Amino acid sequence: MDSPSNLTSLSEETHEEEEEEQQQHHHQSKASSVSSSAYSSIPNRPPIQASSQKYSPIHAMGYFDQEDDIHIPDSNDVFHLYKAGLDGPVVFCLHGGGYCGLSFALAASKIKEKARVVAMDLRGHGKSSTENELNISIETLCDDVVAVLKTLFGDTPPAIILVGHSMGGSVAIQVAAKKALSTLSGLVVVDVVEGTAMASLIHMQKILSNRMHHFSTIEKAIEWSVRGGSLRNIESARVSIPGTLKYDDSKNCYIYRTQLEETEQYWRGWYEGLSEKFLSCPAPKLLLLAGTDRLDRALTIGQMQGKFQMVVVRHTGHAIQEDVPDEFANLILNFISRNRIGPRGIEIPGIRRPSQFQP
Repeated sequence: MDSPSNLTSLSEETHEEEEEEQQQHHHQSKASSVSSSAYSSIPNRPPIQASSQKYSPIHAMGYFDQEDDIHIPDSNDVFHLYKAGLDGPVVFCLHGGGYCGLSFALAASKIKEKARVVAMDLRGHGKSSTENELNISIETLCDDVVAVLKTLFGDTPPAIILVGHSMGGSVAIQVAAKKALSTLSGLVVVDVVEGTAMASLIHMQKILSNRMHHFSTIEKAIEWSVRGGSLRNIESARVSIPGTLKYDDSKNCYIYRTQLEETEQYWRGWYEGLSEKFLSCPAPKLLLLAGTDRLDRALTIGQMQGKFQMVVVRHTGHAIQEDVPDEFANLILNFISRNRIGPRGIEIPGIRRPSQFQP
């Protein structure tokens, strides 16, 4: 849910594009009106690439292989999943607040070569539909994830690596802490640390209010996310941003699917006690950070004791998986290989495991 506060205005650049197009039209009209003169031989300027082309949406199925709706038994809750890959352990991806499962699309297209990827739209996000959209307490989100995995794999789940970004990282940690997954084989947390997150909560409403909230087109929303700095990879933005929007008929524009401003009562619960829960998880752990100044005291001590692997990913913003998807995918695959995580769990050298496993 982190958004930069120094957001760039689109108005000046948009006006410049319009003025340039008007000038181009004026020159072409003038050339056609003096066709008998020598000036008529001057070639027209090449057309300006419209922002609607540069920032047009890209369909997710170029990266994922399929998408499904999972109906939770004895409820009206339906969760939307994006899937990729056929073999190997399951990399189960949880997005941040205000994002959606498509946040992992570009990375999934590479991870699926060696593992299965499942990216979930959390409650109140993306294409998921639940009875209480605004109840995104940490307890509810954790219950949702466990219910989806249970519905998806039943009593014989494959090896599962939980991967969570920002708010999704806190959900992944809390699910791991509940010990509800018998085959949890790895935990990857992306750019969320308890100390930094708790300190930033007092600024969050102001940051959210500074966002642009209404977009005339999806293209404008994609353009704003890139120019504003929340995402640095245009291709990923073109895939993921459409999933974070919905059309408001009353206002005749696109707005955010998730109204984060109305969920403040749950924010503190996402992050309290996170570091100790992360450190106490017995599964192999990887922490990916976009900056070096984000470790709190508990994690600093834990890192010195070798309790988890940490990688600082340079030249990226908060959404590491979107900004540098190839590097992110390699880090996930290296984590799986380094910890010998196979289709049914952690491989133990010298013990043969069945090569095929169907959930």
